Amino acid sequence: MSDAALPSTEVETSGRRRFFRAWPPAVLLALAWIACIALVSIFADWLKPYDFMALDLRDRLAEPVFMGGTFRHLLGSDELGRDVLSRLIESVRMSLVIAFLSTLIAAAIGVSLGFLAAHFRGWIEQVILGAIDFMAAIPFLIIALAVLAFFGNTLTLFILLMGMHGWERIARITRGLAIAAKEQGYAAAASEIGASPFRVYGAHILPNIASTLIVAMTLNIPEVILLESGLSFLGLGVQPPLTSLGNMVGYGREYIQTAPWILLSPAVVIILTTLAVSVVGDWLRDRLDPTLR
Repeated sequence: MSDAALPSTEVETSGRRRFFRAWPPAVLLALAWIACIALVSIFADWLKPYDFMALDLRDRLAEPVFMGGTFRHLLGSDELGRDVLSRLIESVRMSLVIAFLSTLIAAAIGVSLGFLAAHFRGWIEQVILGAIDFMAAIPFLIIALAVLAFFGNTLTLFILLMGMHGWERIARITRGLAIAAKEQGYAAAASEIGASPFRVYGAHILPNIASTLIVAMTLNIPEVILLESGLSFLGLGVQPPLTSLGNMVGYGREYIQTAPWILLSPAVVIILTTLAVSVVGDWLRDRLDPTLR
């Protein structure tokens, strides 16, 4: 029976059911959270009630509103009297910038090496696959600790280092998809009419495998956020006077008994952000992967 033959209430119920089947409530909540933190990052300078580095020793360790504090510091203040809300907003922006730029770097490296392995095959492919296996076999945290201890730490170096995380997974996916695409008609036809390898891979193969790569990138973002948070917690991530979510948690651990609100807010944001991006990534995989339909 078509929807036109059903009563209006049943049509509305059927339409609502189809909508929530395509857009589950968990995905809608995750998208809303991602949109919220994205807006906070973009408009951070206008949303911060104070300068995130401003000190007020007379108001140090002020309690947040939900623990009986005043509206002067909604989320309280830290050991130096700095406003936790202002630092949280700045930290969200910093952590998202690091995660986004690092994921773009990892995607550029992974896609480039994946295409090289798929195009040349032979010993070049074996070298690239060996590098992929090497990166997959060694915990990235050990590599990061060694690099930061040897070369020191700047924001640029830190972002480049985070960009080395996850490229091997993207390279492996790109290689497999590119080899499969070369066996299909459109890639072979483009080569036969004289298209260069750059055009074949960039204008024909890449757009057709982009959906799968986007899913892999979304799954890489929460990993980078957690890795950055862990390194910043150890004091090897974002360095003062800059701040990040992991940096706030690291400094707040010394006051976990006397002022738990210092690390509570950034910890909650880390958990919700990584969870939201993971939920959206799984949903995109189900929507975009034709083998799962």
